Amino acid sequence: MALGGMIGGGIYAVLGVVAEITMSAIWLAFLAAGIVALCAGYSYNKLNSLTENQGGSVTFVQCYLENSTAAGMIGWTLLFGYIGSMAMYAFAFGEFTAAFDAVPARVAGLRARPLISVIAVAGFVSLNLLGARTTGAAENVLVALKVGILVAFGIIGLVYAFGFSDTSFEYGVTQLGGFGPVVAAAISFVAFQGWQLLFYDQESIEDPVDTIRKAVYISIPVAVAIYVLVGLVTVNLVPEALTVHPHIALKDAASLMMQPYGLGSLGAIVLALSALFSTGSAINATLFSSAHFAKGLLSDDLLPDQFGTADGDGIPERTVLLLGGITAVFTWYGSLGAITSFASLSFILVFGLMSYLAFRQRDQDQVNPVIPAAGTVGSAAFFPLMLYNLYTREPNTFYVVLGIAAFVLAVELLYFERDVIEEEVETFDSTVSALEGD
Repeated sequence: MALGGMIGGGIYAVLGVVAEITMSAIWLAFLAAGIVALCAGYSYNKLNSLTENQGGSVTFVQCYLENSTAAGMIGWTLLFGYIGSMAMYAFAFGEFTAAFDAVPARVAGLRARPLISVIAVAGFVSLNLLGARTTGAAENVLVALKVGILVAFGIIGLVYAFGFSDTSFEYGVTQLGGFGPVVAAAISFVAFQGWQLLFYDQESIEDPVDTIRKAVYISIPVAVAIYVLVGLVTVNLVPEALTVHPHIALKDAASLMMQPYGLGSLGAIVLALSALFSTGSAINATLFSSAHFAKGLLSDDLLPDQFGTADGDGIPERTVLLLGGITAVFTWYGSLGAITSFASLSFILVFGLMSYLAFRQRDQDQVNPVIPAAGTVGSAAFFPLMLYNLYTREPNTFYVVLGIAAFVLAVELLYFERDVIEEEVETFDSTVSALEGD
């Protein structure tokens, strides 16, 4: 489940964006992001083992900061991160679907990619409203298929590169001292977030503290290895595709490496279908998990009632519709780079805070302070680099993101501090009335 949450749609959506920045040094970007994610995973595990009521980020903030406003703001930040992730998956789903020759460039005067992305979101919203979900056993099979296809892609790509191609394999050594790989690492961070969803479903896991600990420590390194393998193969085999149409470069790479066997078209089709399957299942799983997460926020009065109700079994219908609607807007109007950056910013902020909370528990014998300190510093470095990248590459998006962040922050403060604001207003009114009476 942890590996599927990362591999699901992340590599198909993030690879092109990351490769555009760092090209053959892509391995360093994924490695750096994976190290910071692993430090955050260590922090989550330690906080989980030290907390009586096991939970995720919101529970940890409530426990260690004892501040419901901060806990609610972290919850909202995560929710926006999940929405950004779903929009990213839907964008990639639309790109790979539109890449099939049978799909027209425009439908009823509308561009095919955003239309397909929104239809995909609407379809999975409908499935969730009907109560559809993948069982744990089926998810294991699905993850095995997704991972198997990507590993096969990487191995066959290496065979082609060293056995059939005259192109020298590059590792981006000249970029090791630059900021490019670090910026790319920050952007790719959203592809390493799926594991932390396990912390919100601990009641259904046997021996949750130990089982989740093992899942985190296995899944993140495996995801890093797969991302590095697939990334290096793609940027070395089809560098021109990353320039022309980077979002579907994996499809072109699959076609090229299967040509010596006379299966170029089949390789492209299999990879594209794998991308559709992976991104689609990622939308569905993230929507299901984020709706349950939102239900928990509603039950703790950390979301307004207009967002849904925590009463009854299952996920609130209104919550699913709102999450799907906001996701559809993001995936229709946003660029893949902007959506990816927005989602990564959310998770960098939350993971950095969790690393900091774990570092504060360094007096505990079982907490090694070096690891959460590294996670805190890494997240603190990623955040401004992400903003700088947005400012230089997509300045309009940068200002939109800042505007959205300011609006959300204002709404959060108005909501979580509403009692304090009411008291202040009443005090002010009383003072004014007294002065007028005098």
